[in-house]
Amino acid sequence: RQDRIIRSFPEVARVHGKAGRADTSTDPAPLSMIETTIVLKPREEWRPRTRWYTGRLPSFLAGVVRPIWPDRISREDLISEMDQALRFPGVTNAWTMPIKARIDMLSTGVRTPVGIKVFGSDLAVIESIGARIEAVVREVPGTRSVFAERAAGGWFLDIEPDREALARHGLTIESFQMTIAAAVGGENVTTVLDGRARYPVNVRYPRELRQDPDAIARILVATPAGAQVPMGSLATIRVVTGPSMIRNESGFLAGYVYVDVTDRDIGGYVDEARKKVREQVELPAGYSLQWSGQYENMQRVADRLRLIVPITLLLIAGLLYLNTRSMFKTLLILVAVPFSAIGAIWLFHLLHYNVSIAAWVGMIALLGLDAETAVFMLLFLDLSWKEARAAGRLNS
Repeated sequence: RQDRIIRSFPEVARVHGKAGRADTSTDPAPLSMIETTIVLKPREEWRPRTRWYTGRLPSFLAGVVRPIWPDRISREDLISEMDQALRFPGVTNAWTMPIKARIDMLSTGVRTPVGIKVFGSDLAVIESIGARIEAVVREVPGTRSVFAERAAGGWFLDIEPDREALARHGLTIESFQMTIAAAVGGENVTTVLDGRARYPVNVRYPRELRQDPDAIARILVATPAGAQVPMGSLATIRVVTGPSMIRNESGFLAGYVYVDVTDRDIGGYVDEARKKVREQVELPAGYSLQWSGQYENMQRVADRLRLIVPITLLLIAGLLYLNTRSMFKTLLILVAVPFSAIGAIWLFHLLHYNVSIAAWVGMIALLGLDAETAVFMLLFLDLSWKEARAAGRLNS
């Protein structure tokens, strides 16, 4: 159904969805994850949109302003439309690139741009805290989707042996458990050879004799005296609820809240969401939160930049001084260079780019080029001044 809905969009060329994960330890995807790969058509075939210059400017001028104001539906608008069409109960959508999603899951364990980890000792309390956080974060501007894991939703068959009953029949816990394992799970009894191939032969009760608690209670257990005793008289058999999945991090049980963000920078979004969660969600004693996902990587890089950037600026200032042999010229370059970033800030605004670590790295590279250009300008001015003075064209 999801593939059919996505395929209905005219911008989509191909779509392929898969449920579950590969049978390998290198695949970080959980069993509950549905991964859909979408191949889009060329941008020229996307739906047109009306801009202020549509029908007003000649084609050669429209081509100049089109990179800033595209006349086709944007990728963000397309994702927003798809997200609205793919709202299913109990499912959260995270729109990302295939390789990037794998890297995020391997590095932080969270498959969305922002994740909230709830740590504690009781899964029921963790689930309750996650549900309250989900309700609060949903109201934060920029939230595309949010979903808190429901861990305590599994059903399990609990077989509790009666030790006194086992002792009366001369049975041990080990022999009783071996009977359960063989009857319900099966046991390899031999191997069939077919040429160079080997096939194990597994024996267990047929499905109709093990498909419900009453049938399992009628499974016969052999005693050392040769008697056959029903399992129901040797154990208490019942169906109980429990966690379908258990996460353990740093010695604590953990639950995840997945958040997908749109139209906002992750740092500003997390700051606002964290403030609202702190004000509206009260944590019991022994429980804590950790903001993860891309935000965790961003904070790690920001901490490094706080150390690297000052050292880099000092090295640049030292190199400028060695080059110019003048403290005045060095300070002149360092003071003038930041003004060149004004154009970059305006370009961020026009192209609707959010501030990120990559943007800051690009800004640092831009400032380095500006400093280099300023050095050449000073060198040219010094040479011109010396030539003019040597030729007598300067009176003072």
